Amino acid sequence: MARMPWTTARRTSAALAALSPFLLTVFAATPAQAHGAPTDPVSRVFACSPDGGSSGTAACRAAITANGSPFTAWDNLRIANVNGRDRQTIPDGKLCSGGLPAYRGLDLARSDWPATRLSPGAALTMKYVSTIPHTGTFRMYLTEPGYDPSKPLKWSDLPERPFAEVKDPALTDGAYRIRMTLPKDRTGRQVLYTIWQNSSTADTYYSCSDVVFPAAAENSGAGDNGTADRGAGTGAAASPAPSKTAKKEPASRPAPTTAAAASPTPSVARSAGGAVPDSTPVAADADPGSGPSAPMLAGGAAGVLVLTGGAALALRLRRR
Repeated sequence: MARMPWTTARRTSAALAALSPFLLTVFAATPAQAHGAPTDPVSRVFACSPDGGSSGTAACRAAITANGSPFTAWDNLRIANVNGRDRQTIPDGKLCSGGLPAYRGLDLARSDWPATRLSPGAALTMKYVSTIPHTGTFRMYLTEPGYDPSKPLKWSDLPERPFAEVKDPALTDGAYRIRMTLPKDRTGRQVLYTIWQNSSTADTYYSCSDVVFPAAAENSGAGDNGTADRGAGTGAAASPAPSKTAKKEPASRPAPTTAAAASPTPSVARSAGGAVPDSTPVAADADPGSGPSAPMLAGGAAGVLVLTGGAALALRLRRR
């Protein structure tokens, strides 16, 4: 009888030792970092993901084929230890993939990516879905006037400085809502390039959101035709309608602005003119909620099951 406590202790230690490698494997496979991507204006990676609703478009089918696999982990396009050296780390032509082979299909030079219609000079509230709150800085760039979407995106297509920069916005209902004012001198198809540099992790996230601005002659009017080009909002643009002709907007490049997180409910901007005569499908803004990527769910659930089973086994051995 005197040896029973020692025997029980040995059995408990042996059981935990046997479980330890499995526990370490589970937690090593479970991501601890934040995950996220813009869903409005919709990013390429989200639009072409199983959650994005545009995977059947020609551009997304081509991207998935080039990729060799679907964009299931749309919230995980990140690189560690960049530390602000974005232009030195990511090569020209690979800005949308971050240079990561698992996302190479996003770099295809096409003019038919699912896009969001915006109004130049309008207020925009970007919805950036994330699964874990983290501190960090968002920097938004818009391709320069004259950008050619039929060519690979290069750093020289973007200005040196972002047109908007936001530090530590609040995560509300599973998303950051980032308010900014768009430049006034963009027309046609452009790319909104977003860099999210975490300060509480070593990761930096990259994303390309394709956007379409009205032609110069369509940048006037009060939107009385009902076209829903967005400066901020969640719906898709309406069908094309006739527009009024007005003077061309004077070209100006606004200085970078620092904005605060907007309220959870984004506002809807009225159209600045008629719809763009563009045949590209305009992506619907599906709401992915705040669910993490599949690897995070699987790893977290497995960790809970293993911990529960291990605790139960240790308790049974102690009672013998």
